[in-house]
Amino acid sequence: MIRQIELSLPAYKRGFHLISRTLEQHFSALPKTGLLHILLKHTSAALALNENADPSVRVDFEALFNRLIPENQSYYTHTLEGADDMPAHIKSSIIGQSLTIPITNHRLNLGTWQGIYLCELRNHGGSRNIVITIIGE
Repeated sequence: MIRQIELSLPAYKRGFHLISRTLEQHFSALPKTGLLHILLKHTSAALALNENADPSVRVDFEALFNRLIPENQSYYTHTLEGADDMPAHIKSSIIGQSLTIPITNHRLNLGTWQGIYLCELRNHGGSRNIVITIIGE
């Protein structure tokens, strides 16, 4: 069995947002075993799997990435879309736009403290489109 769902997430403010439950609302029963693949169809946002309990982790991620990849650098040549655009593309390439998660006993087989993040890397990124592919038996 293969199922595919395409959905649009609402606009999120810049930062790292836990979206596990939001995504889970869009697929009903999962197969007994399989894989869930998520693709974010954007180059200035990303997906990550990380801490789902303490929101300060997401704040620290934002602070670290902003320090590592600052805005308004003279070496950026892609600047027509704003000071946050090129840094967002770089951050997105480092973090990535897809995740593959195992499905076991009809549930996502995540670690106890793992959750799915939408990493909104632009100040005004707008809604984001995601393709979810469920492969299983």
